[in-house]
Amino acid sequence: MKFTTLMASAALALGLAGGAYAQDKTKVGFVFVGPVGDGGWTYEHNQGRLAVEKEFGDAVETVFVESVAEGPDSERVMTQMALDGADLIFTTSFGYMDPTINIAAKFPDVKFEHATGYKRADNVSTYSARFYEGRAIQGHIAGKMTKSNIIGYIGSFPIPEVIRGINSAYIHAKKVNPDVEFKIVWAYTWFDPAKEADAAKVLIEQGADVVLQHTDSTAPQAAAQEAGDVITFGQASDMAQYAPKPRVSSIIDDWAPYYIARTKAVMDGTWESTDTWDGIGAGMVGIGEITDAVPADVKEEALALKASIADGSYHPFTGPLKKQDGSDFLADGETADDGTLAGMNFYVEGIKGDIPN
Repeated sequence: MKFTTLMASAALALGLAGGAYAQDKTKVGFVFVGPVGDGGWTYEHNQGRLAVEKEFGDAVETVFVESVAEGPDSERVMTQMALDGADLIFTTSFGYMDPTINIAAKFPDVKFEHATGYKRADNVSTYSARFYEGRAIQGHIAGKMTKSNIIGYIGSFPIPEVIRGINSAYIHAKKVNPDVEFKIVWAYTWFDPAKEADAAKVLIEQGADVVLQHTDSTAPQAAAQEAGDVITFGQASDMAQYAPKPRVSSIIDDWAPYYIARTKAVMDGTWESTDTWDGIGAGMVGIGEITDAVPADVKEEALALKASIADGSYHPFTGPLKKQDGSDFLADGETADDGTLAGMNFYVEGIKGDIPN
């Protein structure tokens, strides 16, 4: 009888110790809008998740759900992650903003990090990258390399993040090629290879020999490759399988350092609600290799532009600039403040067409 009691006590002690160990392990969840194999946006966020595992080893457990629709379904996924013991949850798409705020209010002890949004709470941080800095470099290369003077742009949704990118690319293409014209097709999706391919084909049929994208799959690269003499740029990830042409460079989102730092903050109890918006200088936005399909002088100019943005000596939104309707935007030498950029809902002068509601 005594022996049985001792065994039971030992088992209970071991169980409690195991529970304590499980509690010590930090659980980090990721909600992804696309598949981890999309080759673009979600792929890079997942690389960040893997970097967290590599950095902290057995001290962390990461979980993820991919291809989560923006809206009610994302609330269900976030709720389940919180119920399953997540200490920190990264929600990685703009459309997760309100769901993140809603679920965070129900789980005040869980930390949430929302990518590209602007709503925060005591347990909700926001983070994004200054993608428009990379668009400036793409615009410069595009303006120099187009022969038709028509540059196509595949937009996902007409939100400030995407509008900023279109404006930045256009400003810098126009600087080096006053005859350039932008044609914009809205795909109304972040990830849909069929829609993205169709958008690229429409732009190419309209005469575009350069196609930029703010969507997540490699389908536009494939469409451009099939068309022949068209150049493209990788979006969110390097998409180097299409180099040296059509993909002549890329914007690469490097989330790993941020994910590691924020996970560490939860682990050591220093996490606070913050807003982070970093760019080329901080390394959150990378520029993929500029291939030899780009003339050497254009490559040199593009790298010089990258360096000036990185060291802060140049801002991609520097006046004089006007809005599409002809009203003043920025005076000569004036730069756009972050508030204006964060809420950008207008095209700059020279871009044709309306921004959809």
